Amino acid sequence: MLAEDSADSREPSANPILAAVGAPAAPSGPQNRKRKRAAPPTASSPAPSDPGSTTNPPEVLSSRVDLSSRPQLSISRGPTFVSASEGSEYFKTDLIGVNRVGFRYVPAGINPPGCALPCRTIESNPTTYRVSWEDRSPFVTVTKDGLGIHGTTGFRSARCNAPMAEGKWYMEVKILRGGGEHHSENNRREGSHVRLGWGRREAPLNGPVGLDGYSYGYRDKTGDKVTLSRPRPYGRPFGTGDVIGMYISLPPRRSASAKDPHDPAHLKRERIPIELKGQEMFEILEYPQSKEMTALMDYSGKSTSSASVPSAPKKASAGKIPERSGPSTTSKPNVIPLRPLPVLQGSRIAFFLNGESQGVAYQDLYDYLQLRQTETQRKKEKKRTREGVKEHRENPFNDGWLGYYPFISVFNDAIVRMNPGPDFEFPPPNDIDALLDGTPPSCVEEDTKPARTWRPASERYAEFMAEQWALDAIEEAEAKEDAIRLAANEKAEAAKKAEREKKKQAAEARKRAKLAAVAEAQQALRGTPASVDDERSTPGLSTLMGPGQPSPLRHGTTYQGHVYGSVENGYSYSPAPTSASVGEVQGGQSEYNSEMETENIVVEAPTPSPVPAFEA
Repeated sequence: MLAEDSADSREPSANPILAAVGAPAAPSGPQNRKRKRAAPPTASSPAPSDPGSTTNPPEVLSSRVDLSSRPQLSISRGPTFVSASEGSEYFKTDLIGVNRVGFRYVPAGINPPGCALPCRTIESNPTTYRVSWEDRSPFVTVTKDGLGIHGTTGFRSARCNAPMAEGKWYMEVKILRGGGEHHSENNRREGSHVRLGWGRREAPLNGPVGLDGYSYGYRDKTGDKVTLSRPRPYGRPFGTGDVIGMYISLPPRRSASAKDPHDPAHLKRERIPIELKGQEMFEILEYPQSKEMTALMDYSGKSTSSASVPSAPKKASAGKIPERSGPSTTSKPNVIPLRPLPVLQGSRIAFFLNGESQGVAYQDLYDYLQLRQTETQRKKEKKRTREGVKEHRENPFNDGWLGYYPFISVFNDAIVRMNPGPDFEFPPPNDIDALLDGTPPSCVEEDTKPARTWRPASERYAEFMAEQWALDAIEEAEAKEDAIRLAANEKAEAAKKAEREKKKQAAEARKRAKLAAVAEAQQALRGTPASVDDERSTPGLSTLMGPGQPSPLRHGTTYQGHVYGSVENGYSYSPAPTSASVGEVQGGQSEYNSEMETENIVVEAPTPSPVPAFEA
């Protein structure tokens, strides 16, 4: 396969999830664990997922008080099995949330008192490697042990309950009905068919494995291998009664860079606990398909921005004469270049038919980690986040569920049965890679015969659940640290508020003292002792002119150089004020409507009247 090499090298290491207990998971932005959940999140929840359901929307579990009366379960209540038909051993499942419409569901249990988080991850019966109750199409029925799968309509798929993230894994699938066989109880034109393979989280469940670049399949009808919906010759066809061995080899998981906060290998979960059909569940926004992977499906060959995108040959013009037009003045729109698609160097997938190797089907698989977010995507996600609201957001990091899953697709009435091991009907050799590489068995000495290099898929379930519980412990520790930090911030904010209140009261006391001093000084100028209550009043005219206070006009009605009734130059000077002075006294100097300070009051002397006096 043509694909861009991964820029990050993978080094063998211990399980990074289990080793991360007590260490920080993903250096993401601050998470407010005390945030309230909005009743209608931005991305509306599709639950309940049953077609045509009219049940009320699920309740968001956000308060420890609301959960005190709920039982603390370690095993999920569901599922409840509903027979697909009378007497059938295949069932539909109820009391669970089936993954669909871009959401997925994981059983949740109530945490005991004293925990910072309300819920934790729990298991569902049976606690073995099997088909996931939640991660399958609703049109796929199953047996109660989760190993038998029955189709009912066109191609529908199911994933198992734990992904393969590193190492070498093997399992078997027996075809009970397939290869085009017709079921006697229906008259469909097409018979029953099966496709088997491995797929990522983004691979859709309403189509067959190999539909896009997120999954790699092996089809029964022709024996072709299929990915990107493009069949290629591979092995022998298979049908009813055959046993298909599925082998996958993945390099060690890459450890996240501590210096790179945007490294997609960081571990971080985005999930909201809800109540769905009487069962606590985690609702998670499913990883979306990227435009780079979608571009791989483009057969026109227009997408050439990435080396991972195969280009189609240019079609001939078929004799058409090109149009003669002037130079184009329209500028090309800004096309965002596609990001390179990293691959898992050395990874491979192979299939066995009744114990016979069909060879390597795929090599250097696409990396299951998310592509690094662009700066524009990060800004858009940050802008959409609202303070105080818990809502679904796309997760650019690994939430522990990324990897390659056994992916089983059934068409019409096809029936298969899984065998995750450890006992197989056709056990493969101890070193499958040596067989695939063409190393003859005779070249290996009996004394140096290698130990088994692969593991049965049945061992993956317990390991995967240990990883999930380790992430639970990390999140609980982070939540407690956030609670302590929040309490410290609230205490510091309360101290700052008290200090501000204290300063405000001191300022008000100084202001009252200043006003009292001004009032006392003004009262002293008039020979009247200041009252104790004067500090609560303003030193204006309305304060100074209370009942019994002398009018300030008596300080301004002196007439120097004149005597009432005297005559100078034939005129008698009257003490009566002029109209202008009357207006000033009545309007500008009124004791009842003036707010001026007493020291600013100026009462002018009346102007002598020029009217001549009458002589006796």
